[in-house]
Amino acid sequence: MRFFRLPAALSSSRLRTASRVPLLQVVKTSVATVAAWFVAILVLPSELPIFAAIAALLVVQPSVNQSFGKAIERSVGVIAGVIIASLIGLLFSGQTWVILIAIVVSILFGWVFRLTPGSANQIPISAMLVLAIGAATPGYAIDRIIETLIGAALGVIINVLIVPPVALGPAERDVTLLTGELASSLERLAAALGTPQTQQQLDALMIQARLLRPMRESAEASVRQGEESLTLNPRQTAHRTRLEDIHRLLDRLSPIVTRVIGMTRAFHDHYDASLVEEPSLQSIAIQLRRAAHDLRLLTRTTEAPDAEPSVDEVPALTAPLRIIRPEPEHWMLFGSLMEDLRRIREEIVGSE
Repeated sequence: MRFFRLPAALSSSRLRTASRVPLLQVVKTSVATVAAWFVAILVLPSELPIFAAIAALLVVQPSVNQSFGKAIERSVGVIAGVIIASLIGLLFSGQTWVILIAIVVSILFGWVFRLTPGSANQIPISAMLVLAIGAATPGYAIDRIIETLIGAALGVIINVLIVPPVALGPAERDVTLLTGELASSLERLAAALGTPQTQQQLDALMIQARLLRPMRESAEASVRQGEESLTLNPRQTAHRTRLEDIHRLLDRLSPIVTRVIGMTRAFHDHYDASLVEEPSLQSIAIQLRRAAHDLRLLTRTTEAPDAEPSVDEVPALTAPLRIIRPEPEHWMLFGSLMEDLRRIREEIVGSE
C-alpha cells in the first residue's frame, strides 16, 4: 500500500500559525462587519452591502494606527478602481473584453504610483466588479464608493471604541530578557577569564555572544510595535511614560550589546594558555561581574523607579580599576577589554 505526502506548500504548517489572533480582535472584527452591513443597507438599500462588509473586515487591525492606514488604503483603492472602470467603460462600452483592459490598466496604475499592496490590489478588484456587475446599473460605481467608505469608517470607529490594544507587554518582556542575557554573557566571559579554555569552549562563548544581536532586533521590533499600538490610540496618555522608559532602556542596552560581542571576540581571537597567569585578569573579571550586577539593576529601577534600593541593589561598578602591566603579547587584549568595559560602565551609569 502506497502513501502519498502532500507537497510542502500544502502542509498544515503553511495554513496554520503558531498562535491564535486574540479573541478581542475576533470580536471587534465581527462587530464592525455586522455594523457596516446594517448601516450600509439603511443608506443604500438597493444592493447587498458586500463592499461595506469587506472594508470593515479588512480595516479592523491590531492597532488604531494600522486600522486608519488600512481604511485609507481600502478607500483609495476602491475610488481609483471605480474611476478607471468608469473611464474605460465610456470608451469601450458593450465590449466583454473591456474587463481585461481595466484589470491591466489598474495593475499598471498601482505600479506607476508606487501604491501599497493593499491599494494596488484593491484597484483591479474594484474595477472588475464595477464592469462585471454594475455596468448596467446606473449609479452602481458611486454607491460602491459610499459603501466602502461606510465600512472603512465603521472599522476604525469600532477599533477605537472597543478597548484599543496596547502592546507594551511584549516590549517590556523582550527588553528585560535582553538585559538578563547581557548580564549572563558578562558573567560567562568573567568565568572564562579565570580558567583555561579549550577551542570548543571559546567557540561556544562566541556563539552565545552573537545570539545577543537577534535578541536586540527582537526587542527593537517589539518596541516599534508598542509605539505603533499607541499611535492615534485614545489610551496613549496613560501608557506613554511606560513606553518612554522601555525605549530609553533599550537605547542604553543597544551599544552594550556591541561592546559585549566585541569583548568576547577579542578574548576568542587573542586567547592563549598563558593568560591565566596575568595578575590583572581577575580584576577585570570582577569588574565584569559587577557590570552584570548593575545591568540587572537597570530593569529593576525601570519597573520601580521610586523604590528604596536594598544592599544587593546598590551599583557595584564604582571602584577604579588598576591594571598591572601585562605581558607584551597581551596588550591588545587588555586594551580592548578595558576600553569596552569603560564604555559599558558609561552606558550603565548614564555618563555622557
